[in-house]
This record gives sequence, structure tokens and C-alpha cells, in this order.
Amino acid sequence: MIWKENRENAYCEITPAILSLKEQWEKKNYIDPRLYKEYNVKRGLRNEDGRGVLTGLTRVAEIQSYNVTADEHILPADGILYYRGIDCRELVTGSAARGRFAFEEAAYLLLFGELPTSEQLRDFCVQLASYRTLPTNFFRDVIMKAPPRDLMNTMQRAILTLFCYDDKPNDIGLENVLRQCLQLMSNMPVLAIYAYQAWRYSQGESLFIHVPLPELSTAENFLRMLREDRGYTDLEARVLDVALVLHADHGGGNNSTFTNHVVTSSGTDTYSAIAAAMASLKGPRHGGANNKVMAMMDDIKTHVKDWSDEGCVADYLTKMLNKDAFDRSGLIYGLGHAVYTRSDPRCEVFREYVHHLAAEKGRERELALYTSVETIGKQLLMERQHKAALSTNIDFYSGFVYEMLGLPMELYTPLFAVARISGWSAHRMEELSAGGKLIRPRYECVEEHRSYTPMEKR
Repeated sequence: MIWKENRENAYCEITPAILSLKEQWEKKNYIDPRLYKEYNVKRGLRNEDGRGVLTGLTRVAEIQSYNVTADEHILPADGILYYRGIDCRELVTGSAARGRFAFEEAAYLLLFGELPTSEQLRDFCVQLASYRTLPTNFFRDVIMKAPPRDLMNTMQRAILTLFCYDDKPNDIGLENVLRQCLQLMSNMPVLAIYAYQAWRYSQGESLFIHVPLPELSTAENFLRMLREDRGYTDLEARVLDVALVLHADHGGGNNSTFTNHVVTSSGTDTYSAIAAAMASLKGPRHGGANNKVMAMMDDIKTHVKDWSDEGCVADYLTKMLNKDAFDRSGLIYGLGHAVYTRSDPRCEVFREYVHHLAAEKGRERELALYTSVETIGKQLLMERQHKAALSTNIDFYSGFVYEMLGLPMELYTPLFAVARISGWSAHRMEELSAGGKLIRPRYECVEEHRSYTPMEKR
């Protein structure tokens, strides 16, 4: 077999031999779910009440989502997300009051533990702008090579390739790692947009590449590089900036950040650690939730004839919960959260900007449908799950916002990475300075011991 340039490769076929081997694998690899309780294994590193298993300490970020009584009962509470001890919502409101963008300020806070002075923030932005460049011919030689529709893979490949352009790639001294993290943080939006443009070009679309401007914020540059006319409104940039702030970190235990901690603890290089975090974020259970919300809402728009009729909306949501509609998963995507109980603070602060943007774009009717699905869906879920409270995940609205901003769905998860690398960088620095041990949890083996059987007796 040989590889073909059109990717119609025999290597990619699921052959009868592969199917046979898969059946062979299934015979000896089933683990009875009851064994997890028998061995007291915390699946997903969570206790039965939903609380995460404590695996480390951090100063970077904290989530508060419930109260615990003296007799260990969980009481739902309004969620709070702290960056270095500061409510992330205050970063948004504090910057908005002064007419400036907040993401760079949030990134500085996550990395260095203090809010920057105006001079420190200016110098930090200048530093980031000076790093916002790729090696000569990098776009042609790396990004444009066989671009897949899933841009996260293109970005991972680019990040790993940047290792080859670094004179000190394996140096894990804090000053060198900080330099690498700042450079990757600067270039993540460039990699995301260029990966998208390369994929578009591979599909027969026109190719246009805009270089970022040093005087613009991350949000402004993202929109400028994406659009052929380089244009954007102030509200569009503000809304995108808020989205970046709210996605910059989510505590040390989220899947991609924990992956970053685990890989960093091995002593590997920055490029490998960030690429590993990207691989985790790519997963639909982590970074792709807003895509599911968008697909669900498109389905609701198609099947609910009168969006203003709450009865019609409730009937269709009930069908979804009964696994008779949409993807038959029994889920209403975007409602409920693995951590937050009563409210997701990111969604609460984002909601105001959603309304402003919907008004500017003339999308109030669709926003009303989102509000109806949120209200009715939460009520139906609370009744079925016997819960007194249920949070609306930020993913419920973020996809709608990105669509109103004209962002293609292929960029939703890469945009998440553009924001989250600031948190990953802070956690990598913390793990290198304070971790000191290889993270290696234990898995209980439930396979019976047996003797080796000679070939002729098998």
C-alpha cells in the first residue's frame, strides 16, 4: 500500500482483518462498572457526590460552586471563578469601565499573580507584540501542508514544529520556559487564523493572509486577521475580548490543564506540554461543547414551528430528553455543568454582552429562542433529576456569540485555545517551580493472574 496525495488511502480502510482483531480485543477487555465501586475507584477523579478528588495545590485559579455542611452535605451555590484570588467578573467590569481590553490584563494576572500597573501592562503588550511572528516560510512549509478541517491538529503540528526553531527547546529553566510560553501565547491566534485560511484554500477558496498589528489587542487582531476586509466594530472586539477572559483558565483540575500538569511533571519541553494540552482540549467532552449546542439549536429551529410558543418548545425538549429527537442522547446541551451547581459565573457575565451583540446584529428573535430553551430546559431537567438548581454553561451561549461574530465553527475550539494557553502557561510555570514530582496515579489491575501457555498448547 502507498499513500496517495488525495488521501484516499488503503491505509485508512477498516479491513476484515481489523474488524476481526477488534472482536478479539472486545473478548478480554470489558471491565464491569460495578468493580469501580468495589475497589473504591473515583471514576474521572470524582467522588460520588461530584466533588473532584484533590490531586494538587495551585495559586493560579479557583472555582467555588457549592457549600459543604458540617455533615458533608452539598448545598448548591452561585458559582465564582477566581483568577489569583480575584473574581474574573471584576476583570471584565473593571476594564470595561475604563474602555480598555481585558484579556492581556487577565493573562498578566494569571502568570505573575498581581494586576499590572498601566506601565507594566503596556510593557507586557509590547513584549507580546514583539513575539507575534512566525519563522520565515513557516506558513508555506508547515501550516499549508495537508491542512485538515480540524484546525486543532494543524495548530498542534505547528507548535511541535516550533521546537525545531528554538535554540534552547529542552531548557526548562523558568526564564526560558517563560520566554517560550509568552511566544506561544502571542502566536496562538496567528496559528489559529492561518490554519483556518490554509484549510479554506485547500477547499478551493481564495487565500488571503493579514499580518497582526502590534498596537492591537488579541481580540482585535483575531478579527482583523480573519476577515478579508480587516474590519470589525468596537462591540465585536469587546465581546470577543470578554470571551477570551472568561476562557483563560478554569482551575487546575480541568482536563487540559491537568494534562499540562501531568506532562510538565515529566520534565519535558514546553512545546510538548502545550501540544498535549491542545490534544485534550480538542476532545468534544472538553473544548467542543459549544459545537454541540449550535447543532442542537439548529435542530430545534427546524422542528419547532413557533419559536415563541413555550408549549411547542417544551414538547420538543421533552422529546429530546426521551431520546426521541435530535441525536437521541437524552441531553440538552449547554444546561448543567460538571462543577457548577446553581450558576456558571462565566455565563452570567457573558449574558449581558450576548444581548448587546444580538441587538446590534438584529438577532433578537433567535436570542429569545435561546432564552426559552434555557428556561424551559432547566425546569424539565431539574424535575427529572430531582435537583433544586441547575447552572447554564457558558457553552450554551458562546457558540451563538461566535456565529454572530461571523466566526466559522472550525475556529470555535481553536479560539478556546487562544484564551486557555494563558492559564496553561501559568500552570506549567507553577508545576516546574513547586511540583517536583512525577505525577503518576495508580490503576488497580482486575485481571486474574495466570501462567504462560506454550504455543503448541494454546
